[in-house]
Amino acid sequence: MPSGKAGFHKNADCAGLFTDHDPEKQFKDLKEIGHGSFGAVYYAKHVKTGEVVAIKKMSFSGKQSAEKWADIVREVKFLKQCKHQNTISYKSCYLKEHTAWLVMEYCVGSCSDVLEVHKKPLAEKEIAAVCKGSLNGLSYLHSNDKIHRDVKAGNVLLTEDGVVKLADFGSASILSPANSFVGTPYWMAPEVILAMDEGQYDGKVDVWSLGITCIELAERKPPLFNMNAMSALYHIAQNDPPALSTDGWSASFKQFISKCLEKNPPDRPSSQELLPHEFLTQHQQKNVLKELVQRTKSQVRALDNMNYKRVKKIFMNDGTTGVEDSSSFDNDDDASSQAGVSNNKTASVQSHGSSISSNHNSSTESIPGATAESKRKAEVKENIAKDDDVISLFTPKKDGEEDERFATIRPINAILRQREQHQSNDDFREQMNVYKQMRQQHQKQLLQLENKLKNEMNEHRKQLDREYEQQVHQFDREMEKLKSKHKTDYEQKLRQFATDERKLTKQIKEQHENEMKMCATKQKTAYKNNKSKFKKDLREGKIDHSKYRDEKGKVAADQQHFTQTKLKEHKDYLEAEIRKFRRQQIVHRHDLEAKLLREEMDKLGGQKDQAHEMLVRHHECTQDMEFRHLEMVQKMRLDHQKTQQSTEWSNQMEYNKRAELDLKRRHMMEQKQQPKTLKAQELKIKKQFHDTVKIQYRQYKAYQKQVLQTAPKENHKELIETFKEDRNRKMADLKLQYDQSIYDMLQRQSLRLDEEQLKEQENLRSKLQKEQDLLSAYQAKQMEQLMNQHERELRELQETVSVRRAVLEQK
Repeated sequence: MPSGKAGFHKNADCAGLFTDHDPEKQFKDLKEIGHGSFGAVYYAKHVKTGEVVAIKKMSFSGKQSAEKWADIVREVKFLKQCKHQNTISYKSCYLKEHTAWLVMEYCVGSCSDVLEVHKKPLAEKEIAAVCKGSLNGLSYLHSNDKIHRDVKAGNVLLTEDGVVKLADFGSASILSPANSFVGTPYWMAPEVILAMDEGQYDGKVDVWSLGITCIELAERKPPLFNMNAMSALYHIAQNDPPALSTDGWSASFKQFISKCLEKNPPDRPSSQELLPHEFLTQHQQKNVLKELVQRTKSQVRALDNMNYKRVKKIFMNDGTTGVEDSSSFDNDDDASSQAGVSNNKTASVQSHGSSISSNHNSSTESIPGATAESKRKAEVKENIAKDDDVISLFTPKKDGEEDERFATIRPINAILRQREQHQSNDDFREQMNVYKQMRQQHQKQLLQLENKLKNEMNEHRKQLDREYEQQVHQFDREMEKLKSKHKTDYEQKLRQFATDERKLTKQIKEQHENEMKMCATKQKTAYKNNKSKFKKDLREGKIDHSKYRDEKGKVAADQQHFTQTKLKEHKDYLEAEIRKFRRQQIVHRHDLEAKLLREEMDKLGGQKDQAHEMLVRHHECTQDMEFRHLEMVQKMRLDHQKTQQSTEWSNQMEYNKRAELDLKRRHMMEQKQQPKTLKAQELKIKKQFHDTVKIQYRQYKAYQKQVLQTAPKENHKELIETFKEDRNRKMADLKLQYDQSIYDMLQRQSLRLDEEQLKEQENLRSKLQKEQDLLSAYQAKQMEQLMNQHERELRELQETVSVRRAVLEQK
């Protein structure tokens, strides 16, 4: 927030929103035309161009200045972005000290002003024209993801040509959907009232407000307007949508309102979908609103002139000023005051004038003599001076001059009354602002808690994931280590098997070599013996040389055959032993592999068990945290609900006390004013008594004269005495009647006042009790819905946890 005009441009968000020039040098002829919680709206003219504009002055000093400044920036941004024929046009914005001057297109007044002036509902074709223009503006806003959030007759303005302009974007939202509790209570959609409890809403809230505005235009007041505004909120949130309470409206109009007031937002049509509705298309007459504006301007001119006449009479009522000026003024204004005033409008103006007159009478009667008169005039002059910018509008203009200088459909008394209502409604506005800020603060706190818990849960999950990943990596390292060990053992065993095979082969071969050596030695010995025998037989001549060679060759061949057979046996034996050994090796290797595999599977099973235990522990930790978080969120919601209900109840009690105090003050004022009323009644009866006495006296005098003319002169004295006694007796009877009339009047007036006040007290107590019952029912329903929501969330979390545990167990 800027500290003043010099620092606003330093904020990047505000760049280009405000102008450096002094607004007081840029505009002239400022006249107040409206008043609200934000400040005041003024009619003004640009000094150089002469362009007529409306200036909304918004102060951002004092309490909650940061929030006020943020609201101003948001409204200026919103208005600057809106460029549509049915939205108010942005001109510029200035900063002077701690006040923003928002310069906008000037409109002659609002639909609410039209109702105020004519004191009757609009015609159906006029309502259709207003709705058509409003929906065009809303459709434009909604298509750009904007929400007005405060649609009502007072914010639907009219130009002099009868063009509808949506205005007052102080509650508008640049983002859709939104979830803030803002708006005017009687026009609020249910989802806006429940925004802090059930989530977000979109542009359809403006459609609901438009439906309420239709009822306002058709019945002069929105539904529930006779109810406390806070109670109206509770009623809207839990009861069925309102409808037209008067007859004589078309079916298409009633259907249009029912569509706008569909309580379930998904079933409610959008602004674009409502544009082709029959209610809007069947009334296509041009210049409907232009004619309405012209009629209203004429009516306002007549009302303002009449009010000016009444105010002028107060000044002209002094004997020193002369009666001629007053009478001449009355004659001058008489024609204009009667030009556009119908009977019902005249009655409304007279009622307004009577309130001024009653205040004037009460002040003069309480102070006797000329002092009271002078004091009254001093007070009037002081009030007039205080409202100089408004009262100046009373000054009559020449023909055609008023439209050129200040075209408006707002009567002056409406401006003054709006200012008075604004001052008198400070307590309620403060109460409503506190309530809105409380709910917005609750939403902010809940959102902060949810974000905090979400971050805590994310950190918790990350930590658990890291722990699980570390364990998985540890398991992988252990498994790799085990596999490496097994591989080493397996390779070592294979090498051992190969060594044993070589050893066995070597052993068998050595054994076979020894056998072959022994066989060779035996064969050699046998050969020598056979050779010696053959030589002996040869010498002895038993065989010849040829037989000797044959026998010798046969022995050599047998030995060679025996050797080869032996070698083959050795080879077959070696191969058999090797195959047997290798089979044994395969069995041993298979056993070793099975053993190693069992070790790996046991290790893997152990790791899975450990991982499952960790996951179960993680699940339980997460489960505990989830339930703890849910408990924290629900506890905050419950605390907020209790705080909200306590505030609502306190507000209701304050409203009850304020209403009872206002009634008591009014009753005390009536009691205080009663002696003056009774005095006036008594003077009236006294005057009647005096008139009767005078008539009786004249009648007696005439009758006495007539009788004395015919009666003997000596009887005159006796007759005069008789007439005198008879007259005195009748005067005494009249005095008794007078006293009895005064007594009866005092008793009757006192009794009537007491009865009326008692009836008002009973009616107020009954009304306040109904509102308390409505609040209790609303709070009970809200608490029940909150409990159901908590139970549903707890049940859903339990189901989620159980499913997650079941999936975990299946793994």
